[in-house]
Amino acid sequence: MPQHHSFNIGQRLELVLGRLSPTAPSGSYTVVRLLPNDSEDREYRIRHDRDGHERVVRESQLRRLAAPLG
Repeated sequence: MPQHHSFNIGQRLELVLGRLSPTAPSGSYTVVRLLPNDSEDREYRIRHDRDGHERVVRESQLRRLAAPLG
C-alpha cells in the first residue's frame, strides 16, 4: 500500500537541523513541491521563508511549527 506525504504544498514547517542539513538556516520553510519516492521517508522541496533558498529534504527532517503564544 503506497505511503502518502504527511505535509501539503503551501504548509509552513520547521527544518530540524542535523547531519543531513547541518548548514541550513533555521526558521520557517514553506512546502513548494511533493517529490515522488518509494521510500518510507517522503521527500519535499521546501523554500526558506526569509531568504527564498530552496532545498530538498526528507519528511523526517521536518516538523510542524509551534503555535504562537497568545
